[in-house]
Amino acid sequence: MKRNMEKILLLAGVLGLASIGGVSAYLTDFDSAQNQFTVGKVDIELDEPNWTPEEYTKIEPGKEIDKDPQITNTGVNDAFVYLEISVPMADVMAADTDGSRQEQKLQELFSYEIKESWTRLKSEAAENSMVYVYAYNEILKPEETTETLFDTVKFLNIIEGQLDGQQIEIPVRAYAIQAAYTGDSQETVPEQAKAAFEKYVNQNREQEGQTTI
Repeated sequence: MKRNMEKILLLAGVLGLASIGGVSAYLTDFDSAQNQFTVGKVDIELDEPNWTPEEYTKIEPGKEIDKDPQITNTGVNDAFVYLEISVPMADVMAADTDGSRQEQKLQELFSYEIKESWTRLKSEAAENSMVYVYAYNEILKPEETTETLFDTVKFLNIIEGQLDGQQIEIPVRAYAIQAAYTGDSQETVPEQAKAAFEKYVNQNREQEGQTTI
């Protein structure tokens, strides 16, 4: 009888352990994270600090004019930046510095000297002008401003009476494209800027921001 009681107690103990195991639970936890991303923005501002249009309503042949285009990065992303200059052309006769007449021909009405901080990417005739595209030699960071492309332009020394009373313009346009993921980082900045500009041209065909050439 005593031996049977021991078997009963032992069985009860096993059943008791099984019962405890059946109601136990794993220790668990849960957490989450809201990862917010803000989309970047490429934004620029074109300025010509010393350009005073009211002073040039009556320009003379050979006159040097203050005109100094530069770009400021007003966005939040690093950017490649570019300036496009459309130089008007006309079929005119100009004079040499000694006053002698040159032959009449189609030629640009203004000339200028660009700074070393810029690289010419391309040039092409478009309607009655020659269009030049220049890239800045450095990646422009937010709130930074480029060096001016040039400080003055010089009006061609044309023989009087050819363009009297005509309005002549030098349109300037500025472009920008994000610097990240648009070029091979092993290349120089001008080389990266050139490749990025082609992407800009392709992306903006038939759009408001399309280039002249």
